[in-house]
Amino acid sequence: MLGREARVSWTKRGQRKRRWQRMVLALATVPLLLFLVVPILSLFVGLSLSRLEADLVGPVVVQAVTLSMITTIGTTAIALVAGTPVAYVLSRRQFPGRTFLDTLLDLPMVLPPAVAGIALLIAFGRQGIVGHYLNDIGIVVSFSTVAVIMAQTFVASPFYVKAAVAGFTGVERELEQAAALEMASPIQVFATVTIPLAAPALLGGMVMTWARALGEFGATIIFAGNFPGRTQTMPLAIYIGFEIDFEVAVTLAIILLVTSFAVLFVVKGILRRRIGEW
Repeated sequence: MLGREARVSWTKRGQRKRRWQRMVLALATVPLLLFLVVPILSLFVGLSLSRLEADLVGPVVVQAVTLSMITTIGTTAIALVAGTPVAYVLSRRQFPGRTFLDTLLDLPMVLPPAVAGIALLIAFGRQGIVGHYLNDIGIVVSFSTVAVIMAQTFVASPFYVKAAVAGFTGVERELEQAAALEMASPIQVFATVTIPLAAPALLGGMVMTWARALGEFGATIIFAGNFPGRTQTMPLAIYIGFEIDFEVAVTLAIILLVTSFAVLFVVKGILRRRIGEW
């Protein structure tokens, strides 16, 4: 009888200890969560719906949103087309200089955006290493919409490549070999086996690339400038709006916040569902 009471007492003490541990752990998460949530919620404090509606259809907002959508979609498409072969090679091949190439791809993710902008300007500006040859045949890259896409691609495409490398690495080679034994060509194996199995990682990489491109500022303002309707994306319009019309800046900030959150939330849901199915 005493042994049973001792076990019950020990169980209760264990439960109380676990409750305290959970409480302490929950409290430990509060400071960072508050630090992240309070500034986001502050955007909506004192928000005037009538002013928000007026700003949403204003020329500055419409032009900035339209240009941001066009350029970020273009950037994501370029990352997908150009980055997929690079990611596949890195995931399946060992060759001299692989570590150097992998590090080179990581560099834009940690490089200050201003440095990226200067590098692009020196390479592709009117008097740049490559740009002056383009300028001789009438092609001007810098301070154009193309420059915006180039700046976004430079800083954002590595996010897709790194995610794609992880996705391709996680595909079981046995499944690809089984498809090859069924007389499928390498292209058919890649299209029908490798890509579908790596799809969650590829989709996640595309979303991260798009989100990074959407928020790109430093490289864009140096290499492409800040010209409304031509190179002024939403982050650049926020920068100007902060000095000229703060309400417009807040409107654009809210659009960026809501759009980014909605896209990430939906994609995470899709990925969770697909992973669950597999």
